[in-house]
Amino acid sequence: MNYEIICTFALVKQEDCVELLASHGVRPTSNRIIVLRALALSARPLTLAELEEKLLSVDKSGIFRALTLFREHHLVHTIEDGSGALRYELCHGHGGDDDDDLHVHFFCENCHRTFCLDGVSVPQVGVPPGFVATSASHIVKGICPECGQ
Repeated sequence: MNYEIICTFALVKQEDCVELLASHGVRPTSNRIIVLRALALSARPLTLAELEEKLLSVDKSGIFRALTLFREHHLVHTIEDGSGALRYELCHGHGGDDDDDLHVHFFCENCHRTFCLDGVSVPQVGVPPGFVATSASHIVKGICPECGQ
């Protein structure tokens, strides 16, 4: 199954969610399926508060527990865009233990939304000898097309 297509085109069925969770070693509970589906249907990374607004049937602690578990199992990655809130996004790749998708994000300084820029190359950044890089955040800030009109 091509999970990237499922997430991109928002063709997420409950069976697809169950299969994706199971492939990551996550037991598919109803709350986890609901949270996974909301992330897959979203066109952009979401904060815990945004998910809480969308998912009235799941309380904040249930959403947070699901997100924490998803992160531990490399099903989602997080984005720190400078807004003060951590954003969650489904990983595009779902193979192996390193699904922390490496791609650029855009933060709109007007509407405070964050967007994936999948087609933008991630710059290579070297570190001096003795330093060991474990992650990198690639955020471009400005005004999105909707706010720029």
